[in-house]
Amino acid sequence: MRLLPEQEQVPELLVGRETSDDAGVYQLTDSIALIQTIDYFTPVVDDPYMFGQIAAANALSDVYAMGGKPTTVLNMVGYPVKKLGGEMLAEILRGGNDKVKEAGAVLVGGHSIDDQEPKYGLSVTGIVHPNKFWKNVGAKPGEVLVLTKPIGVGILTTGIKRGAVTQEQEKVVTETMAMLNKRAAEVLSDFTPSAVTDVTGFGLLGHGSEMASGSNVTLVIHYHKVPILDGTLQLAKDGVVPGGSKSNHKWLEKDVDYRDIPLEEQLILCDAITSGGLLISINAEDAEKYVQALKEAGQDSWIIGEVIEKQEKLITVKR
Repeated sequence: MRLLPEQEQVPELLVGRETSDDAGVYQLTDSIALIQTIDYFTPVVDDPYMFGQIAAANALSDVYAMGGKPTTVLNMVGYPVKKLGGEMLAEILRGGNDKVKEAGAVLVGGHSIDDQEPKYGLSVTGIVHPNKFWKNVGAKPGEVLVLTKPIGVGILTTGIKRGAVTQEQEKVVTETMAMLNKRAAEVLSDFTPSAVTDVTGFGLLGHGSEMASGSNVTLVIHYHKVPILDGTLQLAKDGVVPGGSKSNHKWLEKDVDYRDIPLEEQLILCDAITSGGLLISINAEDAEKYVQALKEAGQDSWIIGEVIEKQEKLITVKR
């Protein structure tokens, strides 16, 4: 069933709905294009201030994944104010605004509705040069894959809800989600990646499969090279896995060759992530330089695989 009308052919629309890209890109002048995106969700942590930070970082991430700079932001809020009062909402909005300021963007307004469950996010507008934005397609055989944040977020946040994680693990996963992709994108702007996306709800393999399909290539992921948050594997072995991660795994079953990777590790690679890092396809020499440059800027990143000619499956996972 078609839910959206046919997309008009508009020359200024550089990126629209034709791919599963992170945001839309619309050209204004010879040197300026708009990036537009929107995202919101229900709380993933109990602390309202941190929830605001995480939700804002997640929404801002789509602009960074396109190679742009966030400029203006609108709040989107659903909240049961009569049930929960205004203090919690104020903390959510404070957390979001602090993250917007960190991004160098400006909050210009927003919209709220009375809702039965809290929801918060942003509509974000960014800018980029019309010839310099990144897309999630274009990966080439011979390139390597770089990831800028560890995975396991969905499993650990599920563990938080079940009281199955340590305070240190909760602290690390919360800080990971709240970290902007600003630094990773700014350092990457000195290089020429072929394809970039951020890893969010569809998990590492879900977003990787979109990159592979749109680029007509196969991605090879080396499990032992993928950064995984401490505690994730044990939780997965104990069955503490969110429904979204299981759905991702089922959705990808025809597209991924897992070789001898056990189920719990497969689920980790499919884990539904909130505010994950960038997945980048780039030539091997630049990848090494990028990882080193980002490290010097204060952030780790990891080379986790490579791009090969199109095979039967979109992704092959090796030990």
